[in-house]
Amino acid sequence: MSSQLQNILIVTVMLGFAGVEFVTQRYQRSVHATRDDTWLELGMFVSLVALTQPLALLATNQLCQWLMPDQRGAWAGLPWWAMAAILLVCDDMTQYWWHRLSHTPLLWPLHRAHHTAQYMSIRMTYRNNFFYYLMMPGLWIAGVLLYLGFAKVYGVYLLIKITVILGAHSAWRWDEPLYRIRALRPLMWILERTISTPATHWAHHALTNEDGIGHYKGNFGNLLFFWDILFGSAHITRKYPPGVGLQDDLLFGQERWYIQMFYPLFQSRREHSALRFGGRAYAEAETGTEMQAQVSEQRRSA
Repeated sequence: MSSQLQNILIVTVMLGFAGVEFVTQRYQRSVHATRDDTWLELGMFVSLVALTQPLALLATNQLCQWLMPDQRGAWAGLPWWAMAAILLVCDDMTQYWWHRLSHTPLLWPLHRAHHTAQYMSIRMTYRNNFFYYLMMPGLWIAGVLLYLGFAKVYGVYLLIKITVILGAHSAWRWDEPLYRIRALRPLMWILERTISTPATHWAHHALTNEDGIGHYKGNFGNLLFFWDILFGSAHITRKYPPGVGLQDDLLFGQERWYIQMFYPLFQSRREHSALRFGGRAYAEAETGTEMQAQVSEQRRSA
């Protein structure tokens, strides 16, 4: 697949999901973004496409030319299925573990921005800290694989992965009506254990785990949900959490977009914040009745 065709198809998929979000009224009913939300999501998308990804691919290409000049295209003769399997392990599985590690105290500040959106939509798919993507191992490994000759297969793989990820974040819950079709139950049982779906990924963005639906300490898969099954972090309910986002933001107010995007270069002034040295997030056990009121409000607006 040529890079031009790949880009056209990716843009088509994005516009398709965006269009369905509007046609189904899911976007208008559930997405109530602030100016900081918009600046953060726009800034991260532009920086990822125009800076981070090109930088990683260019840097790995230069390093490979220096360290192993005779290996350019050395794996180009592999069958497509072998390349696909290597990409799933070296890109998607490593992203699973990067994502999982990003929910530990050490790396959480670099991923926190992805969870501060109080809505689900394709617009927040790439919402993260700038350094989260810059340090993502899979992005750099992909650069090495491209040097080794994976370009054609990688284009198809990337298109499929972006489609699944956008679908998992979309305000349009494409899997919801399929669960109600009795004839599709065996297929859906397999599908939800293979790829990320809105039901499993929305649970990862849940405001709370207390209702038995939310599972923000699991469901880390990006393209393949199978990694969660394999490594014991899966939680499947076929339900959607009534509220998404972070508890401390609801109680203390949203962090500014540039702090979320460029921490630790900028730091929060909030008392409860992971975006400051020595700070801490507000624990779920501390929320009480005030948080329950916020969850109810999100449920009414969803």
